[in-house]
Amino acid sequence: MAVINRIAEFSDDMTSWRRDLHAHPETAFEEIRTSDMVAAKLEEFGIDVHRGLAKTGVVGTLTNGDGPSIGLRADMDALDVRELNDIDYKSINDGKMHACGHDGHTAMLLGAARYLAETKNFKGTVHFIFQPAEENEGGGRVMVEEGLFDKFPVEAVYGMHNWPGQDVGTFAVTEGPIMAAFDIFEITITGRGAHGGMPHTGIDPIPVAAEIVGALQTIVSRTIDPQDSAVVTVTQIHAGDAWNVIPDTVTLRGTARAFTPQVQDSIEPAMARIVDGICKAHRCEMKFWYERRYPPTINEAGAAAAAARAATDVVGADKIDHNPTPSMGAEDFAFMLNKKPGCYVWVGNGPGISGCMLHNPHYDFNDDILAIGASYWARLVELELA
Repeated sequence: MAVINRIAEFSDDMTSWRRDLHAHPETAFEEIRTSDMVAAKLEEFGIDVHRGLAKTGVVGTLTNGDGPSIGLRADMDALDVRELNDIDYKSINDGKMHACGHDGHTAMLLGAARYLAETKNFKGTVHFIFQPAEENEGGGRVMVEEGLFDKFPVEAVYGMHNWPGQDVGTFAVTEGPIMAAFDIFEITITGRGAHGGMPHTGIDPIPVAAEIVGALQTIVSRTIDPQDSAVVTVTQIHAGDAWNVIPDTVTLRGTARAFTPQVQDSIEPAMARIVDGICKAHRCEMKFWYERRYPPTINEAGAAAAAARAATDVVGADKIDHNPTPSMGAEDFAFMLNKKPGCYVWVGNGPGISGCMLHNPHYDFNDDILAIGASYWARLVELELA
């Protein structure tokens, strides 16, 4: 089997939906127009619609006889990025852009919903989960906390993301970790300001900050098991306002990543120990703040096998990568996988325009994969709810 013929027939409709969404991007918890459009389409297809989870979330429910329930999730939000593409459907909301392809994810799931509502070639219930605020703000967590799986029980839940750099017509499916945990931190180092030409009269926090930046790298190189993967990255350094003034404080901010809860658990105390020790050695005060944003995205073995079967039906066994290199990017679908077994797959988006990857101001979702993604969703339902 390949792309489902009926889905291919309305591929132009999916393209129109996707480009409309692209032109009207909305960011976390502000997806009002987007959720209105999604709800209207689902109702047009004859699917029951529930709104209000995580403010702008939409869940469509389609039941055909007695049987198990399955959840399919697409994210709807855009990014705070100013689009630099010269296209007819360029963002009209300045400073906001669908730079991660959530417009395509939404269109593909709507396409699958339309097909399944028409054909009803399954026994059971499908919940089409359209989630807000995947980028940074954890809309998936909010939906779960507000009772997503209490209101819409499922045996398994599935997610999908387009993947630039992966060939069109391919899927990456694996059990175990596929995306990393996402944590953030802030370190404030306080010394005593002084004249830049008289450093001995103060306590300079800048070399202390520099020492901390270097020492934090020993967490990965000397604290974490070499067979595990982790990242501790300082992404911001803020200090001082003048050429000749040693500042009182330096602020460091950054992110930590890991593929297992155990490694994630070890990073925060290691950072606190290093920062505290270095600051004390240099007579500085420190404040250390650490927040766990997203857990790692870990696929359950049975669900991964189900996803692979559906993907194989659409693109063929030779087009499935069963051993992709997990990404240190993060995904709040992990909160759903912490509650229910499921699987998160990557669908190839091709090389992209000039090699543009996710979160790039020149990125654009590849409309050629809309029918592929929608067919995958449809076959997953038909096979699992046979």
